[in-house]
Amino acid sequence: MEISQLPLNALRAFEASARHCSFTRAGLELRVTQTAVSHQVKTLEEVLGVTLFKRLPRGLTLTDEGQALAPVLTDTFRRMSATLSQFEEGNFREILTIGVVGTFAIGWLMPRLTSFKERYPHVDLRLKTNNNRSDILLDGLDFFIRFGDGAWHGTEAIHLMDAPLSPVCATGLGRHLHTPADLANVELLRSYRIDEWALWFRAAGIDPPNLRGWVFDSSLALMEAAARSVGVALVPVAMFSQEITAGRIVQPFDIAVHTGGYWLTRLKSRAETPSMRAFHQWLLAEINGN
Repeated sequence: MEISQLPLNALRAFEASARHCSFTRAGLELRVTQTAVSHQVKTLEEVLGVTLFKRLPRGLTLTDEGQALAPVLTDTFRRMSATLSQFEEGNFREILTIGVVGTFAIGWLMPRLTSFKERYPHVDLRLKTNNNRSDILLDGLDFFIRFGDGAWHGTEAIHLMDAPLSPVCATGLGRHLHTPADLANVELLRSYRIDEWALWFRAAGIDPPNLRGWVFDSSLALMEAAARSVGVALVPVAMFSQEITAGRIVQPFDIAVHTGGYWLTRLKSRAETPSMRAFHQWLLAEINGN
């Protein structure tokens, strides 16, 4: 079927309905009625000769055909919007959308972004921070800087740096920690990666204690809780050098454990644009001290 045969408004109505699983919410986004959205989707189904939604008593669910079409349209419309926004006020600017795990964004990237802006003033950077969980396609990301082992399906991953984990805590608590065994008597703050403390204790040569208590979904939150004397956190200390230098937290032991690193990732199906290439090269140069 030729693309020119497909009604644009119907495609937009379907894409919004697929994201919201609702004709009503799609109508609110598109500023039309629920009836108009439903009619547009029905028109598209008739043109394609397939059913895109299962109509349920409470909402919608995509059929297999709808699931195949929805992400393609979402990506297409987002790219169209990003491209058109480059022509605002008669000036062409390149848009670069990057997802970054929050710890790396605050601890390493932010202090260096002025350098990127000065070197590439024509690139409009759009930064989305997260807790290491994102969908590059659905979130419209050009790059995603994430933590892990570099093995993500359908993704090209370029290693940026290792991120060894070591305990940190408030200065007052740190005065009472003389050996790793002393950690068995204090509150150990945990992330959702449940094996990290066990790995660290084994690296320290002692059996890990039974772990219980608070769990956090980011190293930023872990560090902040540690700084406020809630307990001892296991974090990538290289990302918190400023806090250590300022005395907000201390690193009582030099023992560190490697559970992953930071990686610059993009979809293998996504060709690098000039702005992506510029950021890629700048990032590696900054990391290598060039």
